[in-house]
Amino acid sequence: MSTPAAITEDAVREQLRRVKYPGFSRDIVSFGVVKSVRISPNGRDLSVLLSVATNQPSVAQSINEEARAALRALPGVGEVDLQFDIQNPPAAPTNAGPSRIDGVKHVVAVASGKGGVGKSTVASNLAVALRRTGALVGLCDCDLYGPSIGMMFGAREPATATEDERINPVEAYGIKLMSMAFLLGSDDSPAILRGPMVTKYTQQFLRRVAWDELDYLILDLPPGTGDIQLTIVQTVALSGAVIVTTPQEVALIDARKATSMFIKTNVPVLGIVENMSYFLSPSDNQRYNIFGEGGGRREAARQQVPLLGEIPIDIATREAGDKGRPVTAADPSGAVGRAFMDIAERLTRALPV
Repeated sequence: MSTPAAITEDAVREQLRRVKYPGFSRDIVSFGVVKSVRISPNGRDLSVLLSVATNQPSVAQSINEEARAALRALPGVGEVDLQFDIQNPPAAPTNAGPSRIDGVKHVVAVASGKGGVGKSTVASNLAVALRRTGALVGLCDCDLYGPSIGMMFGAREPATATEDERINPVEAYGIKLMSMAFLLGSDDSPAILRGPMVTKYTQQFLRRVAWDELDYLILDLPPGTGDIQLTIVQTVALSGAVIVTTPQEVALIDARKATSMFIKTNVPVLGIVENMSYFLSPSDNQRYNIFGEGGGRREAARQQVPLLGEIPIDIATREAGDKGRPVTAADPSGAVGRAFMDIAERLTRALPV
């Protein structure tokens, strides 16, 4: 009877890739949980160091059980010793009030009162426009349930962990990106989160990501005025908020709610962006106001805030987003690209140096 070959570190790590991090479809190896693997001189006994940042004992217990079972399935394995380094994630500084994010000069929230107004498109292209001015820019997709920033930037690689248990952002077009899509593992994996978990992941995206030095961190907020928005305004020192709307009244009604939330929480409203403002026919250069006309301008006057820009609706913007290349990067000299560059310029003038 032949003796089984000695176990290798690669084989151990490959086996541990079968263990999913609790609540995600990503494995514990790609999550950076597996810190070291030691194999005894006899090539059979294993000692594995696992590092988990959690305040939930069930997470470490689940990983322990599944990792041990996976390793026991290795042919010829002897003793399996799993060692855990448990690190509690930082608590949200709710009692201290809003505080700055280390290394970030300005945090700007892009918000809307309702879905379907193109808020993520505005956030993505605003980030690209700011980067084109030479600024260092990050973009955080705070919509945990419907993350879209990964797709809009063509970024599908998973986020990784640093040695000090922070999350490395994904980079595209010179912008540092963070999104729940980078943790879920596939485009159709849902984020199943409730109350406290929503607050926890929102805080980790803002405080545990290795943003390093940034001039601007753009936050793409989910629509509405729910838990995620309140968590952010109560804990993060925002430089201001940009409200996205379309011209018609049904969108403006909800935009007022978002504006009111920021005003009540002492966050400056930097201005309004009217998206899908008009359609310019490529055949005759005729302008068509599909969703009405002047709604954003009237609302800006009502709220006594600047109208930062009016973004036309066109096929190129949709095609660029679907292809994973924001239109301001794909065609910066086009009508939409120029509009976003103008918005970026107005935004930088509104913020202190």
